Amino acid sequence: MSQLPESLEQAVSQSVTATQAAIAAGQSRVQVELVIPELKPMGIAQQFLAEYPELGTPLKVFFPDAGAAALARRDWEGVPYILKGIKELLEPVQPEDAAFVLVAPSAVEVNEAETIANQSGDRPYILLNPQLQDVSGVGIGYAGRQLRERFLSTLETSYYLCPLAGGLLFRSFPQPWEIYQETETDAYQLLESRESKPSGEEIEEIFGKVGDPQGQMGMLQSLTRFLKSLSR
Repeated sequence: MSQLPESLEQAVSQSVTATQAAIAAGQSRVQVELVIPELKPMGIAQQFLAEYPELGTPLKVFFPDAGAAALARRDWEGVPYILKGIKELLEPVQPEDAAFVLVAPSAVEVNEAETIANQSGDRPYILLNPQLQDVSGVGIGYAGRQLRERFLSTLETSYYLCPLAGGLLFRSFPQPWEIYQETETDAYQLLESRESKPSGEEIEEIFGKVGDPQGQMGMLQSLTRFLKSLSR
């Protein structure tokens, strides 16, 4: 059983350790997902990169647009990596680049994200809190959904933290995916482990086996309680 984070800072630190382990195991394309809407990806990225100097130089960090990259250059003054919008450079990948980090790319940037991944070769390629699940909601259509699914299938999830209605879905490489149930004391009890990410239907089935006394609480209330537990 994995150790659940006791704070947001610890969660980010765990994600660095898990990503290092995944890359050391030969997984060059990885993604980190803290599926908590209230979190600001810029702060998560800043801590993640500060704790992962082994990524090398030059490291390129891409943002969804040039404006976000400009804000990062202003707020992260003095950092030793290149900060760019994902569409700013005609040739985003160069032979001398050591690694690539994409911060919160959305479904709109999935083409550019895949292009950078394909050109990165076996160099580390990390997606931080990607927002690629809403392709159908931005008018990209069936071809876009196919592209998303093909691209996502090439990535290894090194770290995943997602509050559920009455529980938590968690993964920290190399540990399996773990489904936790929230208890009446705001703790979490491990229900089941899986080698692959369980679907929503599978999670519902797992909670159904134990009666899920917290399952009627709803996602918003569960998320609020989880955030409070991280801030203690």
